Amino acid sequence: MQAKMLQVQYIRKPEISEIIAIDAEAMGFKMSCDLETASLLRTLAGSCKNGMLLELGTGAGISTSWILDGMDRESSLLTVELDETIHNIAKKHLSFDNRVQFYNMDGEEFIKQISNQKFDFIFADTWPGKFYALDEALDLLKPGGLYIIDDLLPIPSWPDEHTTKVEELIGYLDSREDLIITKLNWSTGLIIATKK
Repeated sequence: MQAKMLQVQYIRKPEISEIIAIDAEAMGFKMSCDLETASLLRTLAGSCKNGMLLELGTGAGISTSWILDGMDRESSLLTVELDETIHNIAKKHLSFDNRVQFYNMDGEEFIKQISNQKFDFIFADTWPGKFYALDEALDLLKPGGLYIIDDLLPIPSWPDEHTTKVEELIGYLDSREDLIITKLNWSTGLIIATKK
């Protein structure tokens, strides 16, 4: 019974995430985070009391809804997405929540614009802040803050060069002496790092 209770279908979902998933599917958007990652994001967001949180890559807003579900009422979330059509799904369902601010723009440009801010939590679910503008994104992290990335385990649709990019990313994060990292061979493959 205990092992069964740990299975993904027993994870309590924010109701709004299921509504967003219907709209995302209707638009043909298939790049939302999975349930395990979403649940982890909610838990980690819950550790950031009165926190400043950043999501790079809103997508349709499924991960955003889980992050918001974990946040306390005093925390704030900035979330950025380049694709306006997909971003509009997130805004449609989540803009009622005054803790979140949506930015429809290029992630690298956004990172540069907010370079004077510091965050307790950064979920980098797009190329900017993960595969490029990584140092700039990590500069936004407060000491003790959490940096989370997913989609690190190979899938058949990856081009050969992407495998190399992922290996280089993991090697670079390993080499940084200002980070303590944990690699999770779980879900889609994650790294959680905290800044010393």
